[in-house]
Amino acid sequence: MTIPPQATLQVVTTRWTKRSRGGDAATVRNATPVAFRLPAGSAPLVHAVEMHEEHGFRPVESIGGPATAETVSLRVREGRLTVFVPVPAWHAIPPRPRRPPAVRLAPGEWVRWQLNFRFSSLAGMQDWSYWQDTVNVACGPVTHDVFLGTPTYLVDERGSLR
Repeated sequence: MTIPPQATLQVVTTRWTKRSRGGDAATVRNATPVAFRLPAGSAPLVHAVEMHEEHGFRPVESIGGPATAETVSLRVREGRLTVFVPVPAWHAIPPRPRRPPAVRLAPGEWVRWQLNFRFSSLAGMQDWSYWQDTVNVACGPVTHDVFLGTPTYLVDERGSLR
């Protein structure tokens, strides 16, 4: 996917299993950040941060990470950046019968879009696994701490993972 020149994208992913659904491990998981300070660079920028249970939820950052058409759809229309976070068909739990519309960002605005998912192995032989994606997208020039503030728009599609 080509990132429009005025876009800054940060994808924060947290992954866990049943072991982190309660007690101290859940406390650690629930404390994971949904945004980070951006690394040096300017738009267009893709900053990915992944935190996995097996690594103690330690953040692992990369530049030019997993920004694909499955992660986020970005288009420029009439001087605004249109943002939509699709849900691939195989991400069926929790069900999302009604999706929110795309968000249109003017320069200086940004959106935080959150989704969560539950998975099982195809054969049902492994425990459930879970993940949460937080997609932060800004339009126009930004500071390194832009995503640490309050978003212009918040789309929270997190559902029950029971």
